[in-house]
Amino acid sequence: MKVGKLITGLVSGAAIGAAIGLLFAPKKGADTRKLITESGDSYLKGAKGKIDNLSDSLNQKVEAIKERSKSATSDSKAEEKYHDTKADIHDMRAS
Repeated sequence: MKVGKLITGLVSGAAIGAAIGLLFAPKKGADTRKLITESGDSYLKGAKGKIDNLSDSLNQKVEAIKERSKSATSDSKAEEKYHDTKADIHDMRAS
């Protein structure tokens, strides 16, 4: 949800900036459009970089959770084996 708000804010800001730039531009229209296009591209590159960083961070966290899950699963299996072995030893002593 935060990423969606970020993108919406960036696009809205770029659109508002472009509109204001066109209204108050002291330069020729072609020059102003070029400047606006370059600014928009710059904002989009920045947003893409932030989204890529967020994606990488989330992927790292997911991988860490997977590793912890595998570790917890193997720990519980080891604990089950321990209890089974303990029960077998107890049965042997009882015989």
